Amino acid sequence: MANLELAARVPEAADGGVWLTCIECGETFAPFDDVRYSCDKCDGLLEARYERYPTFESFDASPVDRGVWRYEAALPFSAEQARPTSLPEGDTPLHRVPRLEEEIGVRNLRVKHEGMNPTGSFKDRGMTVGVRVAKEVGVERLACASTGNTSAALSAYGGRAGLETLVLLPSGKVAAGKVAQAALHGARILEVDGNFDACLDIVQELAERGEVYLLNSLNPFRLEGQKTIGFEILERFYEEEGRFPDRIVLPVGNAGNTAALYKAFRELVQSGALAPRDVPMLTGVQAEGAAPMVEAIEEGRDEIRRWEEVETKATAIRIGNPVNAPKALPGIRETGGTAVAVSDEEITEAQRALAGEGVGVEPASAASVAGLRKLREGGTVGEGEDVVCLTTGHLLKDPEAAAEAGSDPEPVPNDTDAVLRFIETGQVSSGLAARLRRLLGV
Repeated sequence: MANLELAARVPEAADGGVWLTCIECGETFAPFDDVRYSCDKCDGLLEARYERYPTFESFDASPVDRGVWRYEAALPFSAEQARPTSLPEGDTPLHRVPRLEEEIGVRNLRVKHEGMNPTGSFKDRGMTVGVRVAKEVGVERLACASTGNTSAALSAYGGRAGLETLVLLPSGKVAAGKVAQAALHGARILEVDGNFDACLDIVQELAERGEVYLLNSLNPFRLEGQKTIGFEILERFYEEEGRFPDRIVLPVGNAGNTAALYKAFRELVQSGALAPRDVPMLTGVQAEGAAPMVEAIEEGRDEIRRWEEVETKATAIRIGNPVNAPKALPGIRETGGTAVAVSDEEITEAQRALAGEGVGVEPASAASVAGLRKLREGGTVGEGEDVVCLTTGHLLKDPEAAAEAGSDPEPVPNDTDAVLRFIETGQVSSGLAARLRRLLGV
C-alpha cells in the first residue's frame, strides 16, 4: 500500500523547501539535480513534497490573479521564479446544469469544464509546470505517449518554449482533432503499431536512456499542475454555496487527475485549511471496455491488473494500465469514494445531455456524468449530495464522435414557404419531395 502521508520533516535532499519522495519506500531526492521519474532504489512512483503546505489565504496572497500560477504557494516554483511557459491555463468554468441536476436527482450538480483550457483539455495545467521543470533540469527534447490530449498540450507548450517535441500515438486510435493539434504545433508524430500502453512503454525506455524528457503523468511534476483543478473547485463552490462539494466524479484513464486531486486535498488538510470531514469523495468512472481501476476497487485489491486489450469510443480513457493507480486507489478509498464502469451507449447519452445544457465535451469527459447517473440510480449517490462532475476535454477534440452523437441534417428545398411548412409539419409537398429526391439522387 502506498505511503501518501505528508510528513513535516524536511530532508537534506530538499531544495528551496521542495523535494521528491518515493511513495513506496520513502526515499527522498533533490527535485532538480537530475532527471528522475521513479525511485532509484525500488522503482516506485515519486511525489513532490514541500516544507510548507498551502492555505486558501496563501492563494489570495498570490501576485497572479487567476489560473494555475495563482496557486504558486502549492507549486515547486513561485510565479516570479518560474517565468512559466503559460498560454495561460486554468480558471475554467464551473457550470450550473439545472435540467441535468433535476433529472439525476441530487441537491446540487456542477460541471467543471476543463475543455476550456487553451488546447482544449486539462493537460495544459500539468504542462505549464512540467515544461518549466524541463527548463530547470536543462533538457532539449520533450516526449509523451498519448491518446491525443497529452500530445496536443505538450506540442503547444513545447512549441511555446522552443523545445523539440516528440509524441507517440497508437496507430488509428486517436481522434483526428487531437492529431491535427499536435501536427500544427510542430511536434514530430510517431504512430506505433500498438495501444497507448505500448506507446508509454517505448517512451519510458527512451527516457531511461536519456533521449527524451518524459511528460506523461508518470512525471510527478505534471500532477502538481493538475492538482490546481481541486483548488479551483473547492474555492468556487464554497464561494457560491457556502460549503464544499460532497463528491467529485471524474473520468479515469491514467488516473493522474484522481491522484492529483487527492494530493490537493491532502495538502489542504495538512495545512489545516480543510477539515478531513470536508474532503470530497473521489469517484472514478471508466468505460466498460477499459476498466482496470474499477475492477481493483470492486475486488478490494491494492494493485490493478493490466488489461492488454482495451476498447471504447471514449479514446481519451482507452487505457489498460493506469500508471498512477498506486496514488489514485488510496485517493478513492480514503475519501469514501468509489468507482464505476459505464457503457459507450451511456457515455453517448450523457454527452448529448451535457450538450443540451450548452456544455460541449468529448466522449471521455461525458463518462463522469454517465457514471453519476448510474450511481444515483443504484443508490450509491444520495439525493442530498452536492456533486461536481469533471469534464476533461472539449467537444471539438473528437468532432467525428460529436457528429455521430448529434442530430442529422434535414434536407429542405430552396423555398421559404416550403421550409416553413417543413418546420411545422415535417413534410414538403409531393412535387417538392420528388424534386428533392432527384436533387439528392435517391
